[in-house]
Amino acid sequence: MKHVAILIPNEAVLASIVDARTIFTGANDFLQAMGRQPAFNVQMVGLTKEVKVHGGMFSVHPDVLLSELQKSDMVIIPAISGDLENAVKVNQEFVPWIINQYNNGAEVASLCIGSFVLASTGLLNGKECSSHWITADKFRSMFPEVTLVDGRIVTEQQGLYSSGGATSYWSLLLLLIEKYAGRDIAIMAAKIYALEIDRKSQSPFAMFTGQKKHEDDPIKQAQEYIENNVTEKISVEDLSSMYAIGRRHFERRFKKATNNTPVEYIQRVKIEAAKKQLESTPKNINEVMYDVGYTDAKAFRTVFKKITGISPIDYRNKYNKEAAVA
Repeated sequence: MKHVAILIPNEAVLASIVDARTIFTGANDFLQAMGRQPAFNVQMVGLTKEVKVHGGMFSVHPDVLLSELQKSDMVIIPAISGDLENAVKVNQEFVPWIINQYNNGAEVASLCIGSFVLASTGLLNGKECSSHWITADKFRSMFPEVTLVDGRIVTEQQGLYSSGGATSYWSLLLLLIEKYAGRDIAIMAAKIYALEIDRKSQSPFAMFTGQKKHEDDPIKQAQEYIENNVTEKISVEDLSSMYAIGRRHFERRFKKATNNTPVEYIQRVKIEAAKKQLESTPKNINEVMYDVGYTDAKAFRTVFKKITGISPIDYRNKYNKEAAVA
């Protein structure tokens, strides 16, 4: 039986604690109903006997204090909230314990922006990590030695797991259930809790907002020009000439400031504009394509799928109410 330690961080998101406990204990219930032995010994672990969350609106009572638990096989770090730098700071007491558990053979999994706590251990340095797309810029600024993987739902490297934004952590929880209780139990959990199993990408949910928290004014102006001229065909040469910067130097500065190359930024801005039209207008795919400055249907479909993970028509059918009814 695997011991599962669900940490109760300060500034925790309550749902991620409850959901993690629910699926592991639920898997045990499914196994026992089938005449099999439970797979998990689940304990909630806190720094104090009562942890207040959501501004004191709720209280969580751990099964065991961190100081009392010597060994676990799997450590779950739920999502945190609020000021992320402060949330990491007030949870530093967990860090040496997490490192010690990992060095003694435990696997460690972060849910959503629990990744900030996991990254603060240093265990992810030189490795890849998933997290909520909306905190990507903050994560990269705080943990430059970790490679944040945009869009991916679940990342696993050397026993360190991380998951994408919000409820996409269910995909990671299902993966862990499958690994230790079997595919049949993971499928049963997916059906009972009405979850989509084997989902790979959070890209369809991501909304692109350009990183402008930098001090490079010409690059910021270039970003605004791209965003204000979404219907135009814009080249990197045009932009570098417009701001009197050599192309190679412009590309380096743009990437440093925004975490995207100029071409990536142009594509993301155009596809974000296309997504909004596909969600809210009756326009067909070609009309939307022309409205965002593409004339080659194959190129548009290729870039759209690369960024969102699905085709333009599938995106429209999924998120446009009129299209879904039709």
